[in-house]
Amino acid sequence: QRPLVESGGALVRPGGSLRLSCATSGFTLDYLAISWFRQAPGKGRVGVSCVSSTSRITDYKDSVKGRFTISRDNAKNTVYLQMNSLKPEDTGVYYCAAIRGTTQTPVQAVCAMTEAGYEFDYWGQGTQVTVSS
Repeated sequence: QRPLVESGGALVRPGGSLRLSCATSGFTLDYLAISWFRQAPGKGRVGVSCVSSTSRITDYKDSVKGRFTISRDNAKNTVYLQMNSLKPEDTGVYYCAAIRGTTQTPVQAVCAMTEAGYEFDYWGQGTQVTVSS
């Protein structure tokens, strides 16, 4: 079983909402920085949102600001991505990924919106989000 498991993807009409979940499997989420990436067909993965291990830092792709909200519940070992006012361009496979961190990149201060410059230790299997009328 993959260390991270995503769920919540679905077919939804424009303007609708979805909540994606990213849960750890077999270990605690407390010390992981979490990022959400999206991959559309024929495209590379792009960062959508991220949250540091303490939630001190969050970030969002410009096109989703004001519509998406990332949060974490360490007691439930789960990170959520609430997606409102969905648009067709939000369509893609959404992956969560985790960084354990190092002394050079402590997870308390890490919020990774790109893969470049970071080593992601865990990836989920992806969940499909389709926004279409």
